[in-house]
Amino acid sequence: MRNKASILRELFSRAGVIRLMGAHNALGAKIAERAGFDGIWSSGFELSASYCVPDASIITMSEQLDAAESINFAVGVPVVADCDTGYGDIDNVIHMVRRFEAAGIAGVCIEDSQFPKLNSFVRGRHKLVSIVTFVEKLRAAKSAQTNPDFMVIARVQALIASGDSQEALERGAAYAAAGADAVLIHSNETIPRKLIETLNQWKSEVPLVAIPTMYCQITAAELAEFGVKLIIYANQGLRSAIKAMEETCAEIISSGSAASVESRIASLADVFEIQGVSQLRCAEPKAISGEPKTKTARGGGET
Repeated sequence: MRNKASILRELFSRAGVIRLMGAHNALGAKIAERAGFDGIWSSGFELSASYCVPDASIITMSEQLDAAESINFAVGVPVVADCDTGYGDIDNVIHMVRRFEAAGIAGVCIEDSQFPKLNSFVRGRHKLVSIVTFVEKLRAAKSAQTNPDFMVIARVQALIASGDSQEALERGAAYAAAGADAVLIHSNETIPRKLIETLNQWKSEVPLVAIPTMYCQITAAELAEFGVKLIIYANQGLRSAIKAMEETCAEIISSGSAASVESRIASLADVFEIQGVSQLRCAEPKAISGEPKTKTARGGGET
């Protein structure tokens, strides 16, 4: 199988923006791949939400690695893992890079927040580590990799922590000089004036990354004009799934049956296709099509 880190590197060398979709499991990643996304963002926020815990450094590295590995196994496109602050200090970052690289993940992203981090869109006190401290983490991360195509993305949280564009630029430039393969300038503004000011003043050859969650009205083409190469739609899949599940559950309770929602939800055949049921050597044609069986074999059943 072709190295996915080299695929990601190739995408960065081509013209046009790269679009990643957030996912926390193989199913979400497979749906995103089928829709045409260039890669998958193994989202720490989505994974935390799936465990019903806050995105505040509660999920462990092992849990995030398991999710990223499962996603990577299910799709043919590159996976970039959201690794928060690197799960600790320099030794933790080195271990993290070695484990994610060995799992076939194309790249990791670490941010310059203090541990424990707080989700960027949660109101609260966002503290950052010093530039010197984060530069040491980045250098350690790059020295730990064995595959030259493996990518380390540095996430700048200055605008999240109420800093200005000059601080964001200073941090981003330092991280680029330290060897970061790309720099993500994060913003929680709905009208991202500070972000745009920062992007317009970016001088480095190191590519830029954006996560347009709060400023969702900006198109990929517009972000490309500001010099952004990689765009991450980090949580829209999870949020759409939550909304759809809430509506389906409420309607079944209200109506007393599942009949009224059946036409609006995925068919069993759709699910079987995503699962790869057709590749099962023992699968029956009726099972693949979603038609009910006339007999149920002894010792097992489906729900």
